[in-house]
Amino acid sequence: MTDLEEIKAYFGADRFATEQTGIEIVEAAPGHAKCMLKIEDRHKNALGQVMGGVFFVMADFAFAIASNLQKSPTVTQTSQITYLSAVKGEVLFAEAEKIRHGKSTCFYKTLIKDDLGNDVAYITTTGFVLG
Repeated sequence: MTDLEEIKAYFGADRFATEQTGIEIVEAAPGHAKCMLKIEDRHKNALGQVMGGVFFVMADFAFAIASNLQKSPTVTQTSQITYLSAVKGEVLFAEAEKIRHGKSTCFYKTLIKDDLGNDVAYITTTGFVLG
C-alpha cells in the first residue's frame, strides 16, 4: 500500500483508534506515520487534562501504521512512554519513525506534540515481526 486513501481505508478497521478515539492518519509510508487528534472533552481526565491513555493509543496506532507498511505484519511487543508536558493546544500530532526494522523485531520512536509545537510525550516501541 502506498496510496494514503488506501492506507486510511485499511487502518480504518482499527475501530478503537479511528472511531472511538477519533484519530486521523495524516501521513503514511513504510517506517513513518503521522496521525492527528482533535481534543474533545471525552479525551480529558477529572483534572481537565488529556488522559494518558490517549497518548498511548495515538503512539500505538502510529507505530502500527509505520511498521505494518513494511514487508511483514508486526505487533507491539513492548512500549515505554514518557510524559513531557501538559497539552496546551487543541490538536495532538503523533509522528512515528523507524529506528530499525529487522527480520524478527523492530524499534520505533514516536513523538507527540500539540498544535502549538509543545512536546507532550515520547514513546519507544519494540515490535515483533510475525512473518
